[in-house]
Amino acid sequence: MRVISGSAKGRRLKSLPGSSTRPITDRVKTALFDILGSSIVGARVLDLFAGTGSVGIESLSRGAVEAVFVEKDPRVVRVLQENLQQTGLVARARVVRADVFAFLRSGPIEPFDFIYIAPPQYRGWWRRTLELLDARPGWLGPRGTIAVQIHPREFEEVPLRHLALVDRRDYGSTHLLFYRHHGLDSQRPGE
Repeated sequence: MRVISGSAKGRRLKSLPGSSTRPITDRVKTALFDILGSSIVGARVLDLFAGTGSVGIESLSRGAVEAVFVEKDPRVVRVLQENLQQTGLVARARVVRADVFAFLRSGPIEPFDFIYIAPPQYRGWWRRTLELLDARPGWLGPRGTIAVQIHPREFEEVPLRHLALVDRRDYGSTHLLFYRHHGLDSQRPGE
């Protein structure tokens, strides 16, 4: 795992052995940021189920103004903090050691431009997270994008009031889903 582009390009990121985290592959991460394009520059980013921080760190490296990482496992949080130190991106990062669902129920202080959701597989947590964000639409800025990383077999339509599915992409065993506020549902991410 490495940072693909930007100020920390080429820096290797530490990972945690075992299956407690599900890191995004470089191929999928490249595709994700190609889709987001320049919308990440100056963005506020929320990385939920952050793991070792690969997506939030990539966002900071590419010009995001701030990234908030939410991760519950203390062992994973330590690796995430080491990755932020190693890439020199600590100043624009905030690591929150918390349960994602409790964190989201607390309500947003300020909206985010990009929210990334990559929970452990086959537990339905991606849907539960999306439903919480839909119930509290203030988490996502008016032109913001939510990206969800799941296995294709996990996909199901989720009835939402404020958010709409605007794009789906398959990369082998990784499925990326993109959501935006209703009204922007004809515009794909990065537009």
